[in-house]
Amino acid sequence: MELIFPTQELKEQALAYRQEHFDAGEMLINGDAGLDEAETYEAWLVKVKENPTLKDDKLVPSTTYFGVADGKIVGTIDIRHRLNDYLLQFGGHIGYGVRPTERRKGYATKMLALALEKCRELGLEKVLITCNKDNTPSAKTIINNGGVLENEIVENSVIMQRYWIELWKTKL
Repeated sequence: MELIFPTQELKEQALAYRQEHFDAGEMLINGDAGLDEAETYEAWLVKVKENPTLKDDKLVPSTTYFGVADGKIVGTIDIRHRLNDYLLQFGGHIGYGVRPTERRKGYATKMLALALEKCRELGLEKVLITCNKDNTPSAKTIINNGGVLENEIVENSVIMQRYWIELWKTKL
């Protein structure tokens, strides 16, 4: 398993990844930096290349990766370099998703562990990750990577769990 920054060469795989979500009735793909909404892969790629250097008060800088196992895109993960007020409450530093046919194989846990290394490289000391309370697999992924539940909050009638991971306490 490795995290790979998106490239033009990964276009067909990325579109197949997106289509698999759509075919499963999932129109929102977590951790994809808008691939699910992009009109073209090329337009999305331009956005993803610009995201790490954003200097906008509304949007924070972020870096998006494909989680690749055995040469196949199995997931997406987006690392936000800092938090704004909204992300501090609801979104956190990291969002991720795994393609429907590859779930429950440990990929999310591996992707998150690799993303935490990227967070250390960014100089972050701790990261916030959130998930819906009813998303038990995501909660387990976070806990398996050292996440400690701080609290639960309600957003649009959905209970969100807020976990913190202190990077100095997790594996290097």
